[in-house]
Amino acid sequence: MPSLQGIAQHLPELALAMALAWGSGLRLYATLFCIGAAGFLGWIELPSHLQLLASPVVLAASGFMTFVEFFADKLPWLDSVWDMVHTVIRIPAGAALAGAVFGESGTATALAAAIVGGAISAGTHLTKAGGRAAINASPEPFTNWFASFTEDAAVPAGLWLALIHPAAFLVLLCAFLLLAVLAIRWVLRGLLRLYSRVIAQ
Repeated sequence: MPSLQGIAQHLPELALAMALAWGSGLRLYATLFCIGAAGFLGWIELPSHLQLLASPVVLAASGFMTFVEFFADKLPWLDSVWDMVHTVIRIPAGAALAGAVFGESGTATALAAAIVGGAISAGTHLTKAGGRAAINASPEPFTNWFASFTEDAAVPAGLWLALIHPAAFLVLLCAFLLLAVLAIRWVLRGLLRLYSRVIAQ
C-alpha cells in the first residue's frame, strides 16, 4: 500500500495528468497548445513523453486548431455538432495525455493513469456536450457565449492551478466530478436533444 509520503511525492504528476485529461474533455487543442507553449517557453519542464508538444510544428498545429475551435464553439448548434464529432477524439486523447505523464514510471502505472484519465475526459466531455446542447434550446445566444468563454478561461486556469497548487486542483476536480454526477439528468436530456436534432437532419 503506498505511503502518504509516496503519494505526496507524485502529487504534481497526478495533478498534471488529471488536468490534461480534464482539459481535453473541454478544449483539447487549447490544452495541447497551453502545455506545449509552457514547455517551449521554459516555464515548466515537460515529462519526456510530452516534450513533443513543445515542438514548433506541433505548436503551430495545436494553435491553429485552438483558433478554429474558439470560433466554432461560439455558434449555437455548430458547437454541439463539433462536440459530437470530437467524442471520438477528446476521450482517447485525454487518456493518452494522462498516460504520457507517467510514461517513465512503468507500463502498469501509465496504463492506470490512462484508464482514469480517459474516464475523466469522457465525463468532462459528455457533461460539456450535454450541457451545451441543453443551453442551445434557449433562443438567445448569450447563455451559450457565456458558457463558451467560461470554458475558454477554465482550461488555462485549471492547468496553471494543477502546476502551481496540485492538491487544490485535485480537490476542485473532485468537486466538478461530483457536480457532473448530480447534473446527470440534465446532461442526458441535452445529449438526447442533440442526438435527435442530428438524426432529424
